Amino acid sequence: MSISEDQKLADEWAAALSEDVAAQQGDDIMAAPLDELTDSAAPISDDERRKLDTIMDIPVTISMEVGRSQISIRNLLQLNQGSVVELDRVAGESLDVMVNGTLIAHGEVVVVNDKFGIRLTDVISQTERIKKLR
Repeated sequence: MSISEDQKLADEWAAALSEDVAAQQGDDIMAAPLDELTDSAAPISDDERRKLDTIMDIPVTISMEVGRSQISIRNLLQLNQGSVVELDRVAGESLDVMVNGTLIAHGEVVVVNDKFGIRLTDVISQTERIKKLR
């Protein structure tokens, strides 16, 4: 996919998600006024930028987890088309967003142009992720 195709697809997702948010808000809800974000950090050096650029193209695996279940090998081998496996989540509960097996966020499923996506509803803070690693 070319960069322009990627940008077009990203623009379609952004437009669809903003329409969805607007539809959910209705007339009774007003947007909260937010301050403009500013970059108060010191500019990074060329050496730091090179180091950052080095890791930017490292591929990671992102996955969404609907739920989990533990079953015996006997029951696993008996599964066939049409079998149902009960998961540990309630319908409508948020999905886990995992990067290389590490939980980074929770989200909800959205459909845009007949494709599934996920809207992040809660991003796990860096300190919480570090605590879970220990």
